[in-house]
Amino acid sequence: MQAPLSTGDALEAFRLEARAWLQDNFPSALAGRGPQSGEAEPDQPASGLWRSRLCAQGWGTPTWPKAYGGGGLSRQEARTLREEMRKVGAWNPIGWSMGVRMLGPTLLEYGTEAQKLRHIPPIARGETRWCQGYSEPNAGSDLASLQTRAEDRGDHFLVNGQKIWTSGAQYADWCFCLVRTDPTRKHDGISFLLIDMRSPGVEVRPILLIAGRSPFCETFFTDVKVPKENLVGALNGGWTVGKRLLQYERQRNEDAPRRATEQRPIEEVVAEYVGRDAEGRLADSDLRMRLVRHAMERQAFDLTLQRTTAEASGGGPTAATSILKNVSSLLVQERAELLMEAMGLQGLGWDGEGFTAEELACVREWLSGKANTIFAGSYEIQNNIIAKRILGLPQAL
Repeated sequence: MQAPLSTGDALEAFRLEARAWLQDNFPSALAGRGPQSGEAEPDQPASGLWRSRLCAQGWGTPTWPKAYGGGGLSRQEARTLREEMRKVGAWNPIGWSMGVRMLGPTLLEYGTEAQKLRHIPPIARGETRWCQGYSEPNAGSDLASLQTRAEDRGDHFLVNGQKIWTSGAQYADWCFCLVRTDPTRKHDGISFLLIDMRSPGVEVRPILLIAGRSPFCETFFTDVKVPKENLVGALNGGWTVGKRLLQYERQRNEDAPRRATEQRPIEEVVAEYVGRDAEGRLADSDLRMRLVRHAMERQAFDLTLQRTTAEASGGGPTAATSILKNVSSLLVQERAELLMEAMGLQGLGWDGEGFTAEELACVREWLSGKANTIFAGSYEIQNNIIAKRILGLPQAL
C-alpha cells in the first residue's frame, strides 16, 4: 500500500518541492485556523479551496497509491510533508475522517478491486463521509456479542438491528458495519458490510453528551437491503477485517498528542495565567515540574512512535498500536487537566462574555477527553491485548 522508503538527497528534494507547493497553494488566511479535532473545517470560503487543492495533489491521503487518488508517497515523505505543513500553519482537512484513517487502509488491504475503485477515490477526494457501525447497546467491549443480523436473501442481505456511538452518522454517506451472518458461532459468525446510509430503513438519532457537543448517534436498521457486492472479505470472516480496521484506528489516534502540539504551546498558555518569576521561569514550581514531565513524556512518545513506524517496515500496524493508543489517551487528558488548573476559574467558563475562545474550549476539551480512554477500544481492553499479544502472558482461567 505504501511506497518504498526515501532517504538522503531524494528526501531533501521532496522537502523543497513540498515547501514550494505549499507556498503556492495554501491560503495564508487559513494559517493556524485548522480544526483542533479534525472533525470539521473552519467556516471560511478558503477552506473548500484548500481541501480541493490538497486532494487534487493526492496529499490528503499521501501514502495511498496514485491509482486510487492518493499521493504515492513513502512514510518518510509523508512525515516531511506534515512537517512542512506545520511550519506554515496548514492542516489536512480530510486526515481525521473515518474514511481516511480507518476504512481506506482496510479496504486497500481486504477489498476487491471493484470495491477499491468505487470507494477509495471519493474518500481521497474528500467527497464521501463514513461512519462506524461496531458497538451495540449490549456489545461494547465484548464486541463479538453483537446481534445486528444480516440475513442472506439471494442477491442481497437484509439487515436488522441497532448500533450505538456511531460517530458522525447524522452526516455520513456510508457506514462500515459488523453484522452477524451466522447466529450459531460468535467470532466466526460475523461479516463486514458497507451500508449506504441513504438506504430505506436506516434511522439515525443523535446523542447529546456532557461536553455540550457530540458526534455520537444511535443508528437503527430495519429491513435494510445491502447488495452482496458490499461484503468486504469472506462471509463470516468479518472479525478478522474488523480487528484490522481497529488497528488502523488506534494507529491514527496516536496522532492526538501531536495534534495538540499544533495548537498554541501549552507552556505559553500556562505562563499567561500563572506568570513568571524573576528568573523567567513559571512562578508555580510544582506546575512547572509537571509541565516539564509532560513535555518529556510527549517527546518520548513521539520518538517511540517513529521507532515503531520504522520497525513495521511497511507491513501495516501491529499490536504496538495498543501501547501507543493508551499512552496517547493519557497525554491528551493530562494536557487538558494542566490547562484547566492553570486557567483556574477562567477555564471553567461554559458560554457568555468574560471568557476568551480558548477559555471556553478548555472545560469542553477536558470533558471530551474523558472519552479518549474508552473509544477505539477501552484502556482496559488495550491492556489485555498488550498482555496477550506483546508480553505473551497466559490468559486467566
